[in-house]
Amino acid sequence: MKVVADIDIPFLKGVLEPYAEVVYLPGKDISKNDCADADALIVRTRTHCGRELLEGSRVSFVATATIGTDHLDAQWLSEAGIAWASAPGCNACGVMQYVHTALFTAASLKGIDLRDKTLGVVGAGNTGERVARLAEYLGFRVLRNDINMQLKATLVPLDILLEESDIVSFHLPLDSSTRGMISDSLLDRMRPGAVLVNACRGEVADDAAILRHRDRLSALIIDVWNDEPSSISKDLLDAADIATPHIAGYSYEGKVNGTAMAVQALARHFGIAGLLDFRPPAEPMPQTALPHFIGAPDEQARFARSLQNIFPIMDTDRALRSSPSSFERLRRTFPYRHEFSVPRYISHLL
Repeated sequence: MKVVADIDIPFLKGVLEPYAEVVYLPGKDISKNDCADADALIVRTRTHCGRELLEGSRVSFVATATIGTDHLDAQWLSEAGIAWASAPGCNACGVMQYVHTALFTAASLKGIDLRDKTLGVVGAGNTGERVARLAEYLGFRVLRNDINMQLKATLVPLDILLEESDIVSFHLPLDSSTRGMISDSLLDRMRPGAVLVNACRGEVADDAAILRHRDRLSALIIDVWNDEPSSISKDLLDAADIATPHIAGYSYEGKVNGTAMAVQALARHFGIAGLLDFRPPAEPMPQTALPHFIGAPDEQARFARSLQNIFPIMDTDRALRSSPSSFERLRRTFPYRHEFSVPRYISHLL
C-alpha cells in the first residue's frame, strides 16, 4: 500500500511506515502524478481533492486532518467510489480559546466594557457550541444561529441574533450557502458598535463589504482571509484590530486530535488493526487553568492579561502585519499553544 501525506501534518512520520510506503510532500505541491499509484491520501486544507487531482489514480481513500472539508469535492469523490473522512471538532477547543482571547484582548485595546453583553454565535456546530458555552460560563448572554435551524431548539433567527448581539462570531463551514454571507446586507443588520469575529473561512466574508461598514464596528477580529495564503487584503489587514494567519485552531491538542482521527479513519478503511486506536504520545500539559472572571472593569483587564499570558495573540498579530507575504510560513511554523484547562464543573460542557 502507498500513502501520500502532507509533510506538515504533525505526529505522522513513522506511524504508517510499518504498514505502507509513505511519501511526504508539501500539501500545495501534491500533484496528479504523485497520486497516480497511491492508495490513499492524508491531507490538510492546502490540497484540493477532486477530479483534477485524482481521476485515473489508484486512490480509494482520502483523509483530511482538519475540521473543514471545502477542499474535498465530496460529490465527485462519492461518484468516483473514493471514500473520505475528516476530523470534525478536532480543534474546536483551540478555536474557543482563540475567540475569547481575541475578544478580551480587543476589548482591552479599544476600551470596550464586556459586562452584560450579548454574544451571537453564527454556526452552532462543534466549534460554535464550545465558544457559546464558555461565553455563558463567563456571564455573556448567548444567542445561537445555524444554517440548519432544525438542529437545536435553542437557535434563533439570524435577524434577531444580528439585531441583539454586541459581538457576532462566525463558525460556519464553507459551501454555496455560506460563501459571501458576511455581506452588506448582513452588516447593515448588525447592531452599531458591534464586534465582528471571523474564525471560520475567509470566503464566508465579502472583504469590500466589511471595509464599507468598518466605521460601524467597534472591533474587527480576522483569522481567515480570502485568497490566503498567496495574497490577503492589505486594506482588511489594516482595518482589523486583531489579525492572525489562520491559526485559531492551532493548538497542540487540536493537532493531536486531527492526526489521530485521520490515521484511525485510514485504519478502519484498510483494516489495519494496529492503528485503530492510534493516538500520538501525549505531551505533559502545563498548568494553564482558565482564570475566574468576575465582571468588574479591573477584573476584565486582569482576565484579558491572563488569557494573553496563556496565548500571546498580539505577537502573532505583529508578525503577520510585519510580513503579510509570509502568511504560509507563519502558519506553518506557528508554535502550537496548549489549550487552557477549564474548571471541572464546566469541562463536560466543552
